[in-house]
Amino acid sequence: MGKFNFIKTTIKDLYVIEPKVFQDNRGYFMESYNSRDFIDAGLNAVFVQSNESLSTKGVLRGLHYQYKCPQGKLVRVVMGEVFDVAVDLRENSDTYGKSFGVILSSDNNKQFYIPEGFAHGFLVLSDYAKFVYKCTNYYYQQYEAGIIWNDPTININWPIDRVDDVLLSDKDTIWPRFGENKKFIGLEVK
Repeated sequence: MGKFNFIKTTIKDLYVIEPKVFQDNRGYFMESYNSRDFIDAGLNAVFVQSNESLSTKGVLRGLHYQYKCPQGKLVRVVMGEVFDVAVDLRENSDTYGKSFGVILSSDNNKQFYIPEGFAHGFLVLSDYAKFVYKCTNYYYQQYEAGIIWNDPTININWPIDRVDDVLLSDKDTIWPRFGENKKFIGLEVK
């Protein structure tokens, strides 16, 4: 039996992953990734880059993607709590333009697998959150694109009632709306 529970979401190829946590009076141990278990679940991602960010309560990062050299991601929170979201940008998908969100925290140890072809973002719900993620492709600034976080077409139900203020970077305030964004036309997805 594997060390992960792979939970299918309402969007094809998007998974919430629950690792098995082995806990005793000394603390806990868990695997955050095991290629055999992931391949057995049909997730054949090869990760080439690992990133980490620390953010304060109310920080919203997203909705980001690369329109060339798209990145699949395996994301998790090692300190704090976030609401994490993926938006399907695969034009041939039955769920094109749909989003799925999940609470990730250092308490629940859940992970979120987001394949290539999705925009991604998160909102920090705790005082601080340390967010780590593996990527299937390298970061290329020249291919970076995004969708405005509060796009009415996508209509993400962000839990903004849990924060005092939504804190955005300059670029996250000016991304176009979903219907206005042409940079994902022909998104290069494997």
